[in-house]
Amino acid sequence: MAALLEVKDLFVRFETHHGTVRAVDGVSFKLSEGETLGLVGESGSGKSVTNLAIMGLVPTPPGIVEAGAIRFDGKDLARLKDKELRKIRGNDISMIFQDPMTSLNPLLTVGRQLTEVLEVHRGQSQREARARCAAGLGDVGIPNPERRLDQYPHELSGGMRQRVMIAMALLCEPKILLADEPTTALDVTIQAQILELLKALQEKRGTAIILVTHDLGVVAGTADSVHVMYGGRLVETGPTEELFARPLHPYTDGLLASVPRLHGDPNAQLYSIPGQPPDLAALPPGCAFAPRCTRVDAARCESEVPALENIGDPVTVAKRSSACFEKTTLSNEYRAQAGDPA
Repeated sequence: MAALLEVKDLFVRFETHHGTVRAVDGVSFKLSEGETLGLVGESGSGKSVTNLAIMGLVPTPPGIVEAGAIRFDGKDLARLKDKELRKIRGNDISMIFQDPMTSLNPLLTVGRQLTEVLEVHRGQSQREARARCAAGLGDVGIPNPERRLDQYPHELSGGMRQRVMIAMALLCEPKILLADEPTTALDVTIQAQILELLKALQEKRGTAIILVTHDLGVVAGTADSVHVMYGGRLVETGPTEELFARPLHPYTDGLLASVPRLHGDPNAQLYSIPGQPPDLAALPPGCAFAPRCTRVDAARCESEVPALENIGDPVTVAKRSSACFEKTTLSNEYRAQAGDPA
């Protein structure tokens, strides 16, 4: 299937008083129509900045974006003027931002902020747009949507503000949805409702989704493929089921081992990857994960940066990629440490 979005050699850096922060370092991937791509990793790994770069929303200065290409619908977004990008943002490509309180204008009512999207991109009258926005709020589980349109963001709870942001992103039924922690502030019931809504949108419109989340359970249940980021780089990619069953990179193995489990020793201490994520302003000369890796080869890992190479899953022969000098499937060492022999 032809790629709906292709990101090639994306670099994003920020010039700060503490030096150059390499937030995204040579990321490349493709996204097909109707596909959900899960982007996972610890805070500071570059996930959100990748989405902001695609949308052309990295603040410059201090940010500097360099990309071989960000191709969408025959256009290279990295080389479009801001006026052309504004026609695409919110219409063909929408984004659910992580913090709804800072994303919504506190001086405007919820209704004004929602209707503006349809007035600008679809040319609807204020009356038409208001009716559509009320329906959109109802779709994401907000009660009394007509009343909520006349309220200000501070009058809504955090979870309700998050649902307003989701409704706003879905109003124009975009071809691509960039979802940055879309269900973080929601309870489990509403979370399931939102995920079902996104799934229905995909089935109806063939919408492609890049899902940024720390919740590996959400990724396992919704994503077709998973891309793991660490230190601004992709360290592993592959189909969701195969990647969860047989992680090829030590970092992916550690992430999966850190998930609480219902089975196993109830008195076992919850596992966590040793050490801290790297300082992006002072990355080590070799593999960024080497200081935390239990399989580190000091002579090589601390001096060379492993490339993300395509390899076959040794069990399913699925297309996989891993940025590790050890190319075989890893053992269950991390899981054993976590008290889960499976």
